[in-house]
This record gives sequence, C-alpha cells and structure tokens, in this order.
Amino acid sequence: MDGSGDRDSKKRKSSWRKDPVAVREDILAVATQEFAAHGLSGANINEIAEKTSTSKRMIYYYFGDKEGLYCKVLEGVYASLRNSEDRLDVEGLEPVAALRRLVEATFDAHANAPHFIRLVMIENIHNADYLRKSRIVPKLNRSIIEKLDDVCTRGKAAGKFRQGVDPLQLHWLISSFSFYNVSNRATFSASFGASLYTKKTQAILKARATDMVLSTVVIGHVPTTWDAPAG
Repeated sequence: MDGSGDRDSKKRKSSWRKDPVAVREDILAVATQEFAAHGLSGANINEIAEKTSTSKRMIYYYFGDKEGLYCKVLEGVYASLRNSEDRLDVEGLEPVAALRRLVEATFDAHANAPHFIRLVMIENIHNADYLRKSRIVPKLNRSIIEKLDDVCTRGKAAGKFRQGVDPLQLHWLISSFSFYNVSNRATFSASFGASLYTKKTQAILKARATDMVLSTVVIGHVPTTWDAPAG
C-alpha cells in the first residue's frame, strides 16, 4: 500500500478542524442536490461523503443520521426562498405595485430553484412527515404571509383591494402558478413541446400569471397581456 488513503484521511480531518462551518455547509450543498435528484430513499450517504471529501461518520456527527441530514436540507431550501422574499422592499410601494412585485418575484424565485420544487414534491410523497418535525420552517413561512397581510391591509384601506382577499389564500394562488411552471416542466414539454420554456415565453407567462392574480384581487384591474400575441 502507498499510504495515499491515510494521507487523504489526514487531509479531511485537517479541513474539519480548520473550518468545520464550511465543511458543514459543503455537506448541505451536496446533499441538497443528491436528495433533489434521488429522493430520501435513493440518496446515498457514501456518495455525499465522497463528493464532499468527508466521511459517513462525519456526516452523522453533524446531522445525526440520513433523515436528520434530509431535514436540514429541507430547512435550508425553505430558508433560501423565504430570505429572497424578505429582501424584497414592498413596504415602501403602494399596494398594487407591491403585490405585482411579490407575484413576479415568486415566479422568478421558483423558476430559479428547481431543486426546491423537487424537494417539496418529494416531501409531499412523504406526506410532509419530515417537514412537520421542523421547528424552523413554520416560522420561516410566516414571513411571506405577514408580508402579504400588510399589502392586503393597505390595499383594502385604500379601497383598491377586494375586502374578501385573504393573505393565506392569496399565497396559495401565487404559489400555484409559480410551482406548476417548474414542477410539470418535463411532462408538459414531453406532451406539448418546449415552446413555453423559452426565455421570451416565460416572460409572457409571468406577466399573464401576474395579471390573473391582480384581476382577482384589485378592484377594476383590467388585464392587458392577453391582448398581446402569444409568442
């Protein structure tokens, strides 16, 4: 034996000791891709360890077990999405403009995070059993409802929003357009072709989804995007 295995082991231990936070983040980044690609049952801890130059033992040291790692991955992708929403400055906008920005930003955030969509789909297969174990995700999800509640309250007070508009139901509606656009891309493209997924057509779909939400919420809103050519 040439001792290369021993040298690799010493190198890994050195990196753990020098920057354990970076190692942990690296494990989570790789695990996110693995769980999104293969699901909870299909993801392989040994492969995650190999791709992060750590070890199965070290992964379990940080996360307890495979399910513990999966739960942390779920919390991470939810945190990333909610953080992007939290950075949106809608408090300074008038209500209609604020709602428009939220719808457009949600559409873009989902389109740019296919791993988030896949993980949510996987977790639905598990009936949200692991999501329910998290104390973090419910707190994270409250932020978008609070943001929509503020916009809705201001919109109703200004006489611009319908009085029956509910923030949670509105979040469901906005998420539906944004989520489906990504979750069913493969099957939709296989059935009808990929014409809806060009950069130009995605921009049109975002504008039309925004128009439909505003038509539901904003008194007197007249959609205009449907008068434009489809492509």
